[in-house]
Amino acid sequence: MRIKLVSLVFSFLALVAFSGQTFAQGFQLPNMQVTTNAFEDGGIIPIKYTSHGDNVQPNFTITGAPELTTNFAIIFHDIDVALGGNTGDVTHWLAWNITSTTIPEGSLPAGSVQGNNIRGQANFMGSGAPMRDRFHHYVFEFYALNDNLEIAEGSTREQLLEAMEGKVVAKAAYVGRYANATPE
Repeated sequence: MRIKLVSLVFSFLALVAFSGQTFAQGFQLPNMQVTTNAFEDGGIIPIKYTSHGDNVQPNFTITGAPELTTNFAIIFHDIDVALGGNTGDVTHWLAWNITSTTIPEGSLPAGSVQGNNIRGQANFMGSGAPMRDRFHHYVFEFYALNDNLEIAEGSTREQLLEAMEGKVVAKAAYVGRYANATPE
């Protein structure tokens, strides 16, 4: 009898706690979105934006970030690589303390900071998948943050992720696909 009563009390508390919440489509998260006119989300990345072309960083526009957002961070990586047989993939670009919702092609707003890519360089490294029979998926992850990050230029992806802990208020992603079309 006691177990039934405890179960009933917990059920009642859960009902009260979640009444008014709609979970039909999952948790209610901010509707932050990212767009670029360089290529469609999920589309093919034009050669201009790759390391086989001009290595130009695409432009981006961020909409729907929560009001308490003070800046953004970006992690750009190739998710189709398992480095050394582990879970790590290829980091192509890191940037943070981006205070504008508009990121122009080929540059970052003043005050932005860049971290090291897989080559140990603090700059944009375009997609560079070798010629293969399949496309690699390149993900631009955008994080809305509620505070600036106090880490140095050239910091690693791991340092960036650690610095963002507890400061992320929204996240969005934009995906491009690329496979080198010319033999090396």
